[in-house]
Amino acid sequence: MKFYAVLLAFVLAVSLHGAPKPEDTPQEQTDARESELRSVQEELSKIQKELARDNSIWIKSYNSYMAYQEARKSLRDVKSRIDQLQNHAPSIERKLETEALQAKEKILTDQVELLKAQGTSPFVSLLKPDEAGELPVITNPFEIVTGLSYIKRLNNQYKDYVLREEELQELISLLERQVALYKDIIRLNPNTDYEVELEATLLQVEKFKLALDTLISTADVYEKRIESTEAKINKEIKDQIYKLSNLLFIVIALFVIAFLFKRVIKRYITDNERFYTANKIVTFINVTLIILIVLFSYIDNVGYLATVLGFASAGLAIAMRDWFMSILGWLVIVVGGAIHVGDRLRIEKDGMIYLGDVLDISLQRITLLEDVTLTTVERNRRGGRIIFVPNNYIFTSMIANYTHGSLKTVWDGIDIMITFDSNHKKAAHLTKEICRKYSKGYTDITRKQLNKLRDRYSLKNTNVEPRIFTFIEPNGIKVSSWYLTNAYATLTLRSTISAEIVDAFNAEEDITIAYPTQTLYTGRIPQKMPPPMEEI
Repeated sequence: MKFYAVLLAFVLAVSLHGAPKPEDTPQEQTDARESELRSVQEELSKIQKELARDNSIWIKSYNSYMAYQEARKSLRDVKSRIDQLQNHAPSIERKLETEALQAKEKILTDQVELLKAQGTSPFVSLLKPDEAGELPVITNPFEIVTGLSYIKRLNNQYKDYVLREEELQELISLLERQVALYKDIIRLNPNTDYEVELEATLLQVEKFKLALDTLISTADVYEKRIESTEAKINKEIKDQIYKLSNLLFIVIALFVIAFLFKRVIKRYITDNERFYTANKIVTFINVTLIILIVLFSYIDNVGYLATVLGFASAGLAIAMRDWFMSILGWLVIVVGGAIHVGDRLRIEKDGMIYLGDVLDISLQRITLLEDVTLTTVERNRRGGRIIFVPNNYIFTSMIANYTHGSLKTVWDGIDIMITFDSNHKKAAHLTKEICRKYSKGYTDITRKQLNKLRDRYSLKNTNVEPRIFTFIEPNGIKVSSWYLTNAYATLTLRSTISAEIVDAFNAEEDITIAYPTQTLYTGRIPQKMPPPMEEI
């Protein structure tokens, strides 16, 4: 029964596990070990090539550190050998060896100085996070961009720091695999000389792991510091945005108030000149308030600003004298009311005369539109130009205002020469009647305007009727007629009155217009004979 039980157990074992395999022969074991050794060596070769090709900054730093340690060790050995040679009796061989060692000592000293930055740790520079620069303090809206750029720079540096950590972890994995391969090779072939490489790699792995631990802990601290900095900058940005929004609200409110004031002014002030002046004043006050609000909103130390402006104003007053004088001239013009938009001005400067209507009065200049007048006809022979007159000319140049105050008329004169034997009294009477006829409307207007000006000015002569004067000239009697006309249209009335006077004189037998002539007598002398004139 025991035999059958054993046989049955054997059959079951064979059916479940198969027949037992014979043990490998020593040759087969050797071949298998050699095959595994070649496989391990091939993998080790690939890892070594990969590490050699890898331009990892960690490996470079470690190699620099090892070179520094090796240079220091060699330098100590060289110094020790030099001391030994100097303690023995001098000889030619010892002298030559000493000189060679001293030269080597100098070379090694230079190498140590170059690699000294590595110090006692091979990864000092890599473990320290990059500096992002000075932390910005956001005190105005323009620095918001600076704060956002700083946050972006911090995040990019943190990403680079994390990439260093990932790179170091991959490098440690390769080195640990290299250590395992070294151990496999030593196990498969104890005669191989890989103990030195194994110890060096183990040391390298240990250094890298220490660096990784430091990197991980530093990264955590670095991340918290970035979060704190980012929160601080974001708070300052929010404060500036809130402050800017309030400032914009105030500015918009000031613009709306100024707009409403202008609408009210336009509704209740019908005179264009007064409306223009009021509109300018409202705009100036509005802009000034906005500038002051902006300045006081973003300047912490107002006293410092006043000090700086005080020192700067002295230099600016000299360098920009004309500019400041123009602003002062603008104040004189606006406050004094000597010139208004729409007035007709005559400016004389450096022998040039410009006559035109005021289009605008700004802080720096008066803008004139040159009209066709007697001045442009007789002197400039140009019209329609835009003339820019600096405001400081009001202190240094002759400026005549043809339409100051309520006056819109000026005196204009026409001179005509008659012969000595002409009836000069009749000529003066005809001329006066013609001037009175065509200037009557302007005469009445001027009379009313002068009555209004009596409250402001001392008016001695308020006669507004046409004035006729007769003067004896070398070549005849000059009849000079003066009449009031529209300050903006003197040429039109001058042309009309001139033609009427010529027609009236020519219609009279006893009035002869004198002009340069040459007379030739061939018979009876006429009764009405002009006196001899200068020949042309």
